[in-house]
Amino acid sequence: MAEASQRKIDELVINTIRFLSLDQVERAKSGHPGMPLGASHIVYLIYDRFLKFNPKNPSWFNRDRFVLSAGHASAMLYATLFVFGYDLTLEDLKNFRQLNSKTPGHPESWLTPGVEATTGPLGQGLGNGVGMALAERFLSHYFNREGYPIVDHYTYVLCSDGDLMEGVSYEVAALAGHLGLRKLIVIWDNNKISIDGSTDLAWSEDVLKRFEALGWDVQHIEDGYDLDKIEEAIKRARESDKPSFISVRTHIGYGSPLQDTPKVHGAPMGRENALETKERFGWSKEDFYVPEEALKYARRHIELGKRREEEWNRLFEEYSRRYPDLAREFKKAIEGEWSLDWYEKVERFTEPVATRKASGKVLNVMADYIPTMVGGSADLSESNNTILKNYPAMSRETPTGRNIHYGVREHAMGTIMNGMAYHGGILPYGGTFLVFSDYMRPSIRIAAMAGLQVVYVFTHDSIGLGEDGPTHQPVEQLPSLRLIPNLVVIRPADANEVKVAWKVALQRKEGPTALILTRQSVPIIDRSRYASEENLVKGAYVLADSEGKPDVLVMASGSEVHVALGVKEILEDKGIKVRVVNFPSVELFEKQSEEYRREVLPPEVKRRVVIEAARGSCWHKYAGEEGLIISMETFGKSAPGKVLFEHFGFSAEKVAEKILNRWF
Repeated sequence: MAEASQRKIDELVINTIRFLSLDQVERAKSGHPGMPLGASHIVYLIYDRFLKFNPKNPSWFNRDRFVLSAGHASAMLYATLFVFGYDLTLEDLKNFRQLNSKTPGHPESWLTPGVEATTGPLGQGLGNGVGMALAERFLSHYFNREGYPIVDHYTYVLCSDGDLMEGVSYEVAALAGHLGLRKLIVIWDNNKISIDGSTDLAWSEDVLKRFEALGWDVQHIEDGYDLDKIEEAIKRARESDKPSFISVRTHIGYGSPLQDTPKVHGAPMGRENALETKERFGWSKEDFYVPEEALKYARRHIELGKRREEEWNRLFEEYSRRYPDLAREFKKAIEGEWSLDWYEKVERFTEPVATRKASGKVLNVMADYIPTMVGGSADLSESNNTILKNYPAMSRETPTGRNIHYGVREHAMGTIMNGMAYHGGILPYGGTFLVFSDYMRPSIRIAAMAGLQVVYVFTHDSIGLGEDGPTHQPVEQLPSLRLIPNLVVIRPADANEVKVAWKVALQRKEGPTALILTRQSVPIIDRSRYASEENLVKGAYVLADSEGKPDVLVMASGSEVHVALGVKEILEDKGIKVRVVNFPSVELFEKQSEEYRREVLPPEVKRRVVIEAARGSCWHKYAGEEGLIISMETFGKSAPGKVLFEHFGFSAEKVAEKILNRWF
């Protein structure tokens, strides 16, 4: 009798979520009703039976994480969060996909209480889940002590066919299996339908064997609406020593006239079909109908979550008394208070060195002061100089290893870094060649959108890398990164500026930072003669000036700053007054006051030159109508870097000649 009663309330809450989702889509005349109808029971079961959470404090650190990788089913997530007592109202659901609502078309982590990750671009959420599970394992092994499991939670991911078709799903699943992330549970809404039709139009692989081969614990439930079987499968997954993958055979648009057709995927069903679906389930035809009994049952989790957090708070208080130093460290980590004590410990650079190598030296000093800074590279750690030399690699056996070997998986690296940042407690950084930032661009874009503090170490920044040739020489990547809102791009001119750039990246909490670094050695700027490297924080600054109003203003970034200084010497020998502006970061410069910007770039100086070994389109704003932009408007060639700089006109002599021919 008790079992029948439970089944009745289960179905009541599931249908509440189903039809609140359907009503959101119908009211908005936009959205995706198919997955909510087909998979709401899975989300309900996770939240009701397994998820550890506090609806009134969605950011409680030791909560379990739930990621809806199939972000197009956002209406289902919002309905679930509302039903379980998060800070969402029925009015919020009615404003689904409307301007400035808390219920946008795809989940946005910064906007909606209870949304753990910004998803929608398929495959991203799966990678984020891997990053969250990785962060949980690292922090639990680092901070937990016997009897004090202060970090102890699971990560659940609900993914779709589309998520698994995306190549990044293979990348992240391979690494998760290799690392044995046992607290990661991925559930596949296996409905066999994509936008174009049946998935067998383009997909015939054995997904279960794929995950099995990658080292996952794999289960399949053919009757995808048997709640007992799903519950048993999740229980088993929680006990596994591997990451778990549960295939649940469902039906898109379950119970509707459009069931198992692509028509129900990404468009409203229409009033008539919606009403018929409600009728089939014996549901009220009233829009946004919410049975009081369903709310009463689901919202018992408000009190349960409050008690769980209170219990954890008491545990942490005891932990703090017993392990005060660790507790302080833990608090700083979860609040993102990264130490800057390392800053004065970095020895001043005095000899020419590649900025990538300078970054490696800075990182290795930082590591001792920021114990939860974890990073790696997409199989280029020696080239990117991202290895923390005094710390081991992360592995199954060494979960607190601080060097992550991502393999040749740039996109996976980006999504996993985002997952670690979403989770909190970790400062993630990752490296690859600048040209390969293209492979991870979707995750960079999401990091910027979601305001995640991650740091990208992009090396081999121009034709200066030399003999590897145009396939490896970035030309368009630097300006294209600058196009991403809320991404700060920094291209230091010498090794001492690299140290300042890292400081900026640590202090910048509201989004990602990309460090753009050279393969080739660059000279050290004599700061007794020129302005201090500390000015990098302003994005652009007068490095070398003339007496009185300059005749020519020369701007440059990175290694080309040294070319600009050479140009100044040549022109001044001819009686031409030159101001050199070092321009490491357009984004940081744009944040300065108008007064400062006009001071650095006086409007009355019309003869302006920009030198940068990348596409020059972004520089027209600063060069002005009369300006001269010396840039790379073609792909490079294979030759030593110095030869290429000369060949493509990036020598002081050739730049000076162009200036003289243009204006003097």
